[in-house]
Amino acid sequence: MSARTRADPEASAERADASRPRQEGPADLRLVPPALAAWATAAVMLHAPPGWAVTTVVASVLAAAVLLSTRGRLLLARRRGTRRARVTAHAVAATLLCVAAAAGSAGLHGADVRSGPVPELAREYARVLAEVEVTADPRLTRPRVSGNRMAPVSVLIEAEVRRVERTGAAARKTRAPVLLIVDTGDRQPAAPAAGRGSPWLSLLPSTRLRVEAGLAPAREGGDRFAAVLRVDGREGPRAVGGPSAPQRLAGRLRAGLREATEDLPEDARALLPGLVVGDTSRVTPELDRAFRETDLTHTLAVSGANFTILLALLLGPPGLAQRAERRGLAPRLGISLRATAVLGGVLSLAFVVVCRPDPSVLRAAACGSVALLALATGRRRSLVPALATAVLLLVLYDPWLSRSYGFLLSVLATGALLTLAPRWSEALRRHGVPPRIAEALAAAGAAQALCAPVVAVLSARVSLVAIPCNLLAEAALAPATVLGFLALAAAPVAMPSAEAVAWCAGWPAGWIARVARTGAAMPGAGVDWPGGWTGAAALGAVTVAALLVGRRLLRHPWWCAACALLLALLVVQPRPLVRTITGWPPPDWRMVMCDVGQGDALVLAAGDGAGVVVDAGPDPEPVDRCLSSLGVTRVPLVVLTHFHADHVAGLSGVLRGREVGGIGTTGLEEPADQAAAVRRAAAAAGVPVTRVGAGERRRAGDLSWEVVWPPPGGHPTVEGPNDASVAMLVRTGGLRLLLLGDLEPPAQRALARSPAARDLAGVDVLKVAHHGSAYQDPGLLDLAAPRLALISTGEDNSYGHPAPGTVEVLRARGAAVLRTDRDGALAVVPGTGGDEEVAVARH
Repeated sequence: MSARTRADPEASAERADASRPRQEGPADLRLVPPALAAWATAAVMLHAPPGWAVTTVVASVLAAAVLLSTRGRLLLARRRGTRRARVTAHAVAATLLCVAAAAGSAGLHGADVRSGPVPELAREYARVLAEVEVTADPRLTRPRVSGNRMAPVSVLIEAEVRRVERTGAAARKTRAPVLLIVDTGDRQPAAPAAGRGSPWLSLLPSTRLRVEAGLAPAREGGDRFAAVLRVDGREGPRAVGGPSAPQRLAGRLRAGLREATEDLPEDARALLPGLVVGDTSRVTPELDRAFRETDLTHTLAVSGANFTILLALLLGPPGLAQRAERRGLAPRLGISLRATAVLGGVLSLAFVVVCRPDPSVLRAAACGSVALLALATGRRRSLVPALATAVLLLVLYDPWLSRSYGFLLSVLATGALLTLAPRWSEALRRHGVPPRIAEALAAAGAAQALCAPVVAVLSARVSLVAIPCNLLAEAALAPATVLGFLALAAAPVAMPSAEAVAWCAGWPAGWIARVARTGAAMPGAGVDWPGGWTGAAALGAVTVAALLVGRRLLRHPWWCAACALLLALLVVQPRPLVRTITGWPPPDWRMVMCDVGQGDALVLAAGDGAGVVVDAGPDPEPVDRCLSSLGVTRVPLVVLTHFHADHVAGLSGVLRGREVGGIGTTGLEEPADQAAAVRRAAAAAGVPVTRVGAGERRRAGDLSWEVVWPPPGGHPTVEGPNDASVAMLVRTGGLRLLLLGDLEPPAQRALARSPAARDLAGVDVLKVAHHGSAYQDPGLLDLAAPRLALISTGEDNSYGHPAPGTVEVLRARGAAVLRTDRDGALAVVPGTGGDEEVAVARH
């Protein structure tokens, strides 16, 4: 009886130990120095002279041999003792051998870029006939404004040249990595689907093509391409070899997922393929911006998180990996741990095949394998060595990863989850935070702390909503990913079932998109930060200081609440509070010239929360931010003075989330592609488009305006879009404002002689034509004689706007001249009395 009594506590203790993870000692960091040394060596050697790589390999191998020799050990033993000398010698030798391997691999990869006929022909800008093999999924460039037009949307394809032939010369075999830039001829500033119908986008990796292209040197520095091939893509690709069987399988599965998601709401339809297999072909620039503003872009790329979720489904949560009551599918089905490991390997292989075995996917699988080891062993100490091993192997396999910001962010995020997050989670639990909330906060905070400086290098901006948005999105990421993979697997055999599963996955995917859009719409979603590594170092110092202060604040709940409230106010930025602190916008503003870079966008006050918008600038984001800062939610009319891209490409920013009554345009629809894009955007938003002409008068609240140019029946001076600009005489708050669009001197002279000229004399404010260019009519400037001249132009623009002569002429006529490139957004308000009839506020 007594023996049984004594045995029971022991059995209970064993059961308790089995239900808890083993206590781990300090992290095993022995593999970290070799991995970091290989990483740094590869980054340096990729663009080093060829002899450097050979010298580094020889020197490192010889040094390792010396350390491992008897004499080297004896030399170390005199200082450190025999046992420590042996350990030190092995560690340093391993690091040196990894350096040698990285130098050799980087030297060979760098030679591929520098040697062979392709770089030589690129330096001559030769026209060639080349046979290339596609190595990655094609992708579209973002629509962008180039001058007053939209740059063509291009398809970017990473490939390898296998054979190249110059006119009049024999074909030469080679193997050089190149970037194909395929011009689709599509210039659509307001069309999210621009270029998406191109047959070049449907090409699968491993497909062989024959292309006629112009060669050009790749960008010097960190590029991994031997040359750039510029291809006219209007005729479509000419394939000379089909894709491999694995790529065809992956292509069918990905196409099946796209078909299964075809009927989902727009955001879920675009996002779900990206969450599952990294297919972002449907993600619009607007949605992509929202994910970038909230630091959620990792959800749009294939990452270790995707793989980890699938492994967790198979093996159970990491915290239960060593318990008898694990809750994964494998233990519930009675599958042994060893068989489960085999299943995990098969799953890893399938993941790589479906998501394409390019470097980013291989990186994701390797980092996800760290989670596989954690789930299989339950030992936290084994994770850091596993991560170091993954980094080492990947850098040796593809040295270009050592210069990849994506690779750096992936490693930093994984390292933060393995090292910082557990400690921070434990600290939060000690202060009374529930375990699940503590783990989520610690994981998001640790990843953000390490990754934010690198993000600042790339974007010169720091997100203030990243942590809460990641926490809110995290809850939906797992169900969206798991259901998305089920839809992917079901699509080839049962499309109705795949569509039903995709419909279920659309709910969490839509939630993630709403989180991103809501976070990005916050006025204080992010703050500008110095770019480059200097800015990264500064942000790192600020982060460390914030963490030190945060440790003390955890002891004082009231101070924590006060800091949280302050952060919420910074993000939400209630307009009354912002106006009190910054004075923007002025209480009685009548017109605001938004700072939209090299372009035009004006807002005329038309009542509480309403404003007439004149032009939309070259980019949707600046004009959207400007209207939001003014509290404009209703737009009775958008006037597009003419169809140049620097005036209309930002139209979607005006339409975003606002009630718009109509769009008025000039009668000359040139450039035709941009005019068509405006009509498509208006039709999609359900906004009517009308033409406006001289003599038209309208009113909105206290605001009234008259169109003074162009004449309805045309005019001999109207020879292009600039001279067809809509010019308006605006009356508001006792002020008269003359808005000239981009009128050139011939149209300006005709306007000064028109019947409306008598009303243009002595205006209060002049919106100077064509961004203050040198082409101005002195007669019209003399007639207008403005008190205040406003110029909308971009900082350091290549056109020299505004022209110094134009500024001097305006000042000589008694006008105060302000410009957005130096003064920011400008608000016109009625004067305070006396001789001052107009005032201006700067933002």
